[in-house]
Amino acid sequence: MPGSWPPNELPHLAEDNCEVKSKATKRYNCVAWAAGEDFRWWWPDPMGKDYWPLGIPRAVTVEAFLLAYGTLGFKLYFDGTHQAGIEKLALYGKGQAGAEVPTHAALQLENGEWTSKIGRFEDVYHKTAAAVEGPIYGHVICHLARPRRPAPDLE
Repeated sequence: MPGSWPPNELPHLAEDNCEVKSKATKRYNCVAWAAGEDFRWWWPDPMGKDYWPLGIPRAVTVEAFLLAYGTLGFKLYFDGTHQAGIEKLALYGKGQAGAEVPTHAALQLENGEWTSKIGRFEDVYHKTAAAVEGPIYGHVICHLARPRRPAPDLE
């Protein structure tokens, strides 16, 4: 098993399609990680305990998640295939088609693979978006995309 999460929760993650990239932490979650943050927990809790973009409904709905990621320039997109210059996000959910409840988010890397923060466990790279589908996160319900931002010049 590649990480410290319960293997029955993510049955498709294996050493041949997953690489652990961090130690486990409770500081941030997958929603924040897909938004490019590793310093706070993103969740639309109604009490306002966790971070959620200002003005976006604090509801665990696909619409609220689309609006939240929309504040970062992401828009609904038709698929998750790799395209140069485009940064994609996969939103996962569980429930009846058309009424899914968001559960997880993953971000596509420049090489076409994906990265996820696995709950309170590790950050991982996984070869496909489907690799984290299963009992805990459900399935990919939609994709979002924005133009990929250039890497900072560190010289």
